[in-house]
Amino acid sequence: MKADLHIHSLYSNDGELGIPEILKKCHESGVDTISITDHNCVRGTREAARLTAEDHGIDFIPGIEIDCNYMGTDLHLLGYQVDLRGGDFDALEKSVRKKYMDAVPQMISNLERLGIGIDPDELMNRSGGEPPTGELFAELLLEHPDQHSNPRLKPYLPGGKRSDMPLINFYLDFFAQGKPAYVKIDHLDFKDAVALVRNNGGIPIVAHPGLNLEGREEVVNDLMDLGSAGIEVFNNYHSNKQVAYFAGATSKRGALMTCGSDFHGKNKPLISIGQYSFLESYREYLERSLTTILELVQDKPNL
Repeated sequence: MKADLHIHSLYSNDGELGIPEILKKCHESGVDTISITDHNCVRGTREAARLTAEDHGIDFIPGIEIDCNYMGTDLHLLGYQVDLRGGDFDALEKSVRKKYMDAVPQMISNLERLGIGIDPDELMNRSGGEPPTGELFAELLLEHPDQHSNPRLKPYLPGGKRSDMPLINFYLDFFAQGKPAYVKIDHLDFKDAVALVRNNGGIPIVAHPGLNLEGREEVVNDLMDLGSAGIEVFNNYHSNKQVAYFAGATSKRGALMTCGSDFHGKNKPLISIGQYSFLESYREYLERSLTTILELVQDKPNL
């Protein structure tokens, strides 16, 4: 496929590249339909909308990825075709930023209890005053030779079993929900996140549900009952079995089916723009879904 509807820029606190660099990579890889879906933020989307308006080689879909929670499980909701002219998403970004910043002392404390110490001042200096991500924790820790003897960090050092993508793997192993350094954030309820997207003219899509709902994949049916217009079926986290399940659940309802790499840059070095697992048998359905989303975007100005 030549579409990637899940790309993060440096406007995400865990993203690396600016919008011009991302557009260059899209051209180089032949990707011609994209969405910038930064975490709880549309500043990158606004910039991309301006740049792609002058670039006839890219079909651009305004987007965002919203942290939310459904019955105790942290989820991500993609919003496509969102109206960028209001202030709702700016207010969301401000609110989420404060919540994450408030959680940092507990994140540091949780790691210390596990025998992993980190300098808070150095951490905040490296983050530029923004909430530091779990990946930044890892980057700082792995840079310090005095930390390399710590047995908890050895899997992320070169040659270790988690060294293929050490930064995101450290986050997943320590700070993801249910992991030993996890700090609960009071995210939007899933229904409220759906309402936020729809109230701003957008199309809500559940992001990579196989990552968040592993072993409970059937929950996506409840999420569609609650207003999600479809599922991100094709991405880099789903097994073939999950892809087949989500594709079947989506097509059975006539819901939208989307695709995306979840590109971040250095934090996920094995993930490239435009590359994700895909089943050829669903190409036609996916193309129809993308056409539907594109037509809706083209019918409504966002700037």
